[in-house]
Amino acid sequence: MTHEAIPPGGGTTGPVPDKPMDGLPVRERMLALLAIGLAMTMAVLDGAIVNVALPAMAKDLGVSPASAIFVVNGFQIAVTASLLPLASLGDILGYRKVYLGGLVLFVAASLACALSTSLPGLIVARIAQGFGAAGIMSVNIALVRFIYPHRMIGRGVGNVAFIVAMASATGPTVAAAILSVATWPWLFLVNLPVGLVALAVAARTLPVTPVSGARFDVPSAILNALTFGLLIIGLDGIGEANGRWLALAEIAAGLAVGTVFVRYQARLPTPLLPVDLLRIPAFALSMVTSIASFGAQMMAYVALPFYFQDALHLSATETGFLMTPWPIAIAITAPISGRLADRYAPGVLGGIGLALMSGGIAALALLPAAPSLLDIAWRLTVCGVGFGLFQSPNNKVIVTSAPRSRSGGASGMQSTARLTGQSLGAALVAVIFGLTHASGTAVSIGTALWCACAMAAAGAVSSIMRRQPTG
Repeated sequence: MTHEAIPPGGGTTGPVPDKPMDGLPVRERMLALLAIGLAMTMAVLDGAIVNVALPAMAKDLGVSPASAIFVVNGFQIAVTASLLPLASLGDILGYRKVYLGGLVLFVAASLACALSTSLPGLIVARIAQGFGAAGIMSVNIALVRFIYPHRMIGRGVGNVAFIVAMASATGPTVAAAILSVATWPWLFLVNLPVGLVALAVAARTLPVTPVSGARFDVPSAILNALTFGLLIIGLDGIGEANGRWLALAEIAAGLAVGTVFVRYQARLPTPLLPVDLLRIPAFALSMVTSIASFGAQMMAYVALPFYFQDALHLSATETGFLMTPWPIAIAITAPISGRLADRYAPGVLGGIGLALMSGGIAALALLPAAPSLLDIAWRLTVCGVGFGLFQSPNNKVIVTSAPRSRSGGASGMQSTARLTGQSLGAALVAVIFGLTHASGTAVSIGTALWCACAMAAAGAVSSIMRRQPTG
């Protein structure tokens, strides 16, 4: 059989060759990265900027702030519960189709969000938007494997990490800027022109990828949704004293369903939950590293604003600006570490990065009683540099330690590990604050930061334990 190059467009109707070409030509590669960047920016921004507008939404829709939180939680649960099923669908149908489908759904749901006049309608639209975002997130790293030549995969994942970090850094600022001149529906309406441009570019440039031809496993998808849905709902509610027992029951139910889920997956040749990939030591350690690192980052992200506002008496706006050195440092470092990962052992780079991040968090925990802004800024920068040095090499190990035919499963697990770590980190801070409330805010914040330091250090150890994958 001749091994032809796979064209970047979508007009091919014949069989996909078993050896796709090693990346796209430079022009198509840059355009494909643009399409991924625009879509990922929208997905990441919409996961964050809505928090800023919740008070305005609650007032406009005539509901309580507690009820409005479901606008955020619905999106998060939909994303987390559908990442792995959509990644599996990418293996079956091709990553391009899942990505384009997710992008179309995300744009359409954004319009529905903007036009919503009731809380139930807005929540339904946000859930649909979450499914669309999952379609984008679940296969973006898998697509990088086909967009970039093998020798440049580290650079590719570094570029994606840069895009995600910049979207995270600018999220609150973008939301504040939009709300200063318009009402909250415009947070969603701005997605329409950006999404349509991304869709036009993606349809032209994203590569056609090999397909497995397997059947979609509906029982696995249901078990996956129940497992992660119950766990996320439980972790989100564990910080509420009145609902803590219910939250613990939800977590226990999620773990019970998860046990059945894992045992069922272990019997399948191509499982939706990629337990076959978790048997690869480098991949399994990468998951541990990812959960630990994102958990540590989220713990610091949640705890530090309380320190800035309660101890230093800064405003919410000042707090937002003071937090920016961390994500900006990630955005600067991630592309550099991606290039380094193409030359040096990714596991060692990631270990050094997380050790640096752990040291930065420890330095934050040891801040003097009356620190200057510079004292805080350089410590946050160290944390961001460390995380940026870790993120791109870790993503490269995840995508290259899996067989090429299982790139979708690897990409889905990468996003699932990130969201799991973030949810776990936020839940741990809630538990720590609840248990140490009587001792004062300073003790609660310090305990959370030291736990984050330990979690980042554990991630550094698991990263260094990995061997460099051969691809």
